[in-house]
Amino acid sequence: MSTETAKVDIIVPPVPAKEKWGKYLFWLALAALLAWSFKPAEMYRAPSLVTDAGNMASYASGFLSPNFKDWRYYLSELVVTVQIALWGTFLAVIVGMPISLLCSNTVAPYWVAQPMRRLMDACRSINELVWAVFFVVAVGLGPFAGVMAIFLNTTGIVAKLFSEAVEACDPRPVEGIRATGATRTQEVLYGIVPQVMPLWLSYSLYRFESNVRGATVLGIVGAGGIGQVLFESIRGFYYAETAALMIMVILTVSIVDIISQQLRKIMV
Repeated sequence: MSTETAKVDIIVPPVPAKEKWGKYLFWLALAALLAWSFKPAEMYRAPSLVTDAGNMASYASGFLSPNFKDWRYYLSELVVTVQIALWGTFLAVIVGMPISLLCSNTVAPYWVAQPMRRLMDACRSINELVWAVFFVVAVGLGPFAGVMAIFLNTTGIVAKLFSEAVEACDPRPVEGIRATGATRTQEVLYGIVPQVMPLWLSYSLYRFESNVRGATVLGIVGAGGIGQVLFESIRGFYYAETAALMIMVILTVSIVDIISQQLRKIMV
């Protein structure tokens, strides 16, 4: 009994010429930009990573014996750093949720969405360290300046992320609610928010992780937290103390990452 093997010809659709040339132009533009920025970015100094390896090893050897003598003080400053990130993120999420709806083209009219988007662009374009300098001048030294710096920067970020989630949600539930004669507010509350809430929670937890890392340097400009201690240790060439601080910061960020990961599993 003979069996015949059927051959199936797989037809691969040709790539449109316009799309193919678009990809070529993209890579060509990227190569041109890299070449243009090669000298200003001093990428020609990359070989010094190998030729000066002895100097780097000598410098790094100072970090091999961390000094945890003042660990209680370091820990208290790390707790303040986490608290700064916590409050800054919380305020940003609370304010960012309604703002994200105003930034969404599917919810707000064009003449409202575009100005709000540009305002959020301004908030996130300025780094939290620069915002911290402004608030230290405005409200004085201390953690509150750090909270406000993280709040403004993170508001611009979460508003963009939240609004993109809103624009990507399924329109069918909204249309079904609209068919019942619901108001615009009810469409948002019952048709959009339930769909995007899991993503909003996930983005919020991720931003909290990022803000813990960002808050570790705000103390450099007097905005509270571990940053000032770390900066003074580096500037004073106290390598052992700097190593201890860096280890504690890494452990803190890792713990926050583990906790937020578990929270995402529970809440999302």
